[in-house]
Amino acid sequence: MTHADFNAVSVHEPEGPALPLVCDSPHSGERYPDDFGAAATQAQLRQGEDTHVDALWSAAPALGATLIAANFPRVYIDPNRTLQDLDPELLAEPWPHPLDPGEKTRLGKGLIWRRMDKATPIYDRKLSLAEVRHRIQAYYEPYHAALSQAISRVEQRFGAVWHLNLHSMPNDAYERLGRHSEHPLADFVLGDRDGTTCEPEFIALIEKALRDLGYTVARNDPYKGVQLIAQIGQPALNRHSLQVEIRRPLYMDEATRERNAGFEILRGHLSTVLEQVAGYVRVRMEAVTSTK
Repeated sequence: MTHADFNAVSVHEPEGPALPLVCDSPHSGERYPDDFGAAATQAQLRQGEDTHVDALWSAAPALGATLIAANFPRVYIDPNRTLQDLDPELLAEPWPHPLDPGEKTRLGKGLIWRRMDKATPIYDRKLSLAEVRHRIQAYYEPYHAALSQAISRVEQRFGAVWHLNLHSMPNDAYERLGRHSEHPLADFVLGDRDGTTCEPEFIALIEKALRDLGYTVARNDPYKGVQLIAQIGQPALNRHSLQVEIRRPLYMDEATRERNAGFEILRGHLSTVLEQVAGYVRVRMEAVTSTK
């Protein structure tokens, strides 16, 4: 059994009466494994983090939710990608299983990132199969196991689950994605893979809560959600999953990764949003129970 240098995942259980609400932050990890072997600098690597996102949503357990956070960085291995989304250009040897790399993987940002941007490769070498397997077994799989267990536990208990997949996005997101937009990046982007991963009332509630607090909100532009909400969100089975992206300058300095003056304000606002989400889930939970 391969071992991580530290606990790969932190699980914060509900502190009060539990709700079928699970929140996860797959990209906020700030601890870098000793075997990373990157040629890029630490400052460059940290540009891939959704730094502090788990802290922004820290009120979740007190409201009855489970909060899960990765402790490893996404540039080392990204738990929001499938195991088939691996870049063959990164490997010293052919991968022995079928691969299905996506468009972001071709840009160097798949399961294991190959580059930060066009000018910044992460490695000056190829990765061995043993290295990749270690990252999967010691970091990726424990994260997925923790999230799967949390989802299954509440689903078995309540017959339904509401899931928030939590992220942040760079202020130049459109440019990084190679896209032109007629409008500036919204403060929040809510992704439900074009209406397929959660009931419409769930995304509408969160959109209204954020707009009422003065934020701009977009849906599925430029982020629709990736693997985690795709596999969890099955509204017909009372499984509702939504991705939430926050524009990073609202709460931190993108260059230094330090919290800025807006951090505590935003954390307070997100606590208010979570209170509304918890109230919504309680009502919906009663409706689900009454139909069983």
